[in-house]
Amino acid sequence: MKPRDLALALLVALVWGVNFVVIEVGLDTMPPLVFVTLRFAVCALAVVFVGRPTVPWRWIVAVALSLAVVKFPLLFAGMAAGLPAGLSALVLQCQAVFTAVFAAAFLRERPGRRVVVGLGVATAGIVLLGARLGADRPVTAFALVVAAGAAWGLANVAMRRATAPDLLNFMVWVSVVATPILAALSLAVHGPGEVAAALRALDPGAVGAVAYIAVLATLFGFGAWGTLMRRYGAATVAPFAMLAPVFALASAAVLLGEEVGWTQVVGGSAVLAGVLLGAVPVRVGGATGRFRAWT
Repeated sequence: MKPRDLALALLVALVWGVNFVVIEVGLDTMPPLVFVTLRFAVCALAVVFVGRPTVPWRWIVAVALSLAVVKFPLLFAGMAAGLPAGLSALVLQCQAVFTAVFAAAFLRERPGRRVVVGLGVATAGIVLLGARLGADRPVTAFALVVAAGAAWGLANVAMRRATAPDLLNFMVWVSVVATPILAALSLAVHGPGEVAAALRALDPGAVGAVAYIAVLATLFGFGAWGTLMRRYGAATVAPFAMLAPVFALASAAVLLGEEVGWTQVVGGSAVLAGVLLGAVPVRVGGATGRFRAWT
């Protein structure tokens, strides 16, 4: 990988990691559903630049529902309910376990021994991360983020079937489909009065949070990631995504003052190691085996 592309991959991982801190900031002033709706509404505006969809509509709708309408509201709700940003980033990696389960159920993929071992290690890490739940880490918040990981697993299976040649195009059209659904959910859950009040109360910090997660984390992140994937392939690029939880934990500690205890270090390391164990390509007879992308 060329130095500039290596720097780009690290930058995307950093942007995705800091994204969790920015979500925490945005949730201080916006209800979760309103925040998610604004995020995808801004992304949808880019439809004038990306052209027609490059995959069948059924996969766009499937990912819009599982990723945008279910996963992100659950994640934002879990963080709003009290799960810290850095811990949320680590717990969300349970998506690797759910992806393997759903791939086996729906795609008839049979995980190899190394993948099974990796999933076991990652699961043990998730259990350890949940061992210190309490007043500052509510069980409900933890369960919401785990549920978000499950929804992400479904989205991963749908994205695998879609095999989108242009990730940016794909995510923009997912945003177009998801935005009206999320807007309707926001109105149904919060009511027109509360939604209007939330929009009127937007301050520069909230606007900046929406801009960050929409423009940087989504449009820039997926655009750059798609370019790197086309240039070098999944086996080279995808492992960099595992740096995002590390950056999330570090940025949450520095910017939000979140405490990093031994359970986060050990449990988080087990989760990342388990995912990488099943994700890093294997050389067989001098050839690199197929990479299983979980992120």
